[in-house]
Amino acid sequence: MSTHAKRERLLLADLLEAAGPDAPTLCGAWRARDLAAHLVVREHRPDAAGGVLIKPLAARLERVQGEYVAKPYEELIRLLRSGPPRHSPFSLKQVDEAANTVEFYIHTEDVRRAQPEWSPRIMDPVFADVLWRRLETAARLLGRRCPVGLVLRRPDGRTVVARKGAPVVTVTGEPGELLLFTYGRQSVAKVELDGEDAAVEQARTADLGI
Repeated sequence: MSTHAKRERLLLADLLEAAGPDAPTLCGAWRARDLAAHLVVREHRPDAAGGVLIKPLAARLERVQGEYVAKPYEELIRLLRSGPPRHSPFSLKQVDEAANTVEFYIHTEDVRRAQPEWSPRIMDPVFADVLWRRLETAARLLGRRCPVGLVLRRPDGRTVVARKGAPVVTVTGEPGELLLFTYGRQSVAKVELDGEDAAVEQARTADLGI
């Protein structure tokens, strides 16, 4: 049975392939080639990938990332689609599902929503619940830098507090949209914000995410 992470992996690989190496993404100045290289390095070069969080490894990560960016784009897509090597922790189904489901969902939307014409995906209810559970677990980490109180709410009324504080802004949307919002993609997330005008603006422009 296919896992959610595997499904998102294949969708992301297909999107990157169709978009082409120079397509824009929502990852700052990164083009599709840069994003593909990042994803491959993350799984194939753990000796460098830690540079995202560990400053002493940042220079190594930058060098290795550059090496992968220089590879043929078709090779990057093949490596992403085929998955991590056997020696990688990501090759374990449980690790892949835990670490890559949200990662690949977010980056899939980074590719989709950077295009001129896009519309929200029709979300499988089971997958939406999976994303909601991940959001419940990570909400306080993702919202820790928000300067105002932040409450995330599904249309059915289920809520999670991303940051305690006052004034409070309530963000309402489907789980996937709330994840995009809390991962710093506020400008493209299809959500509704409720609260004082000044607080809403602070939430819209806050440095959210890992």
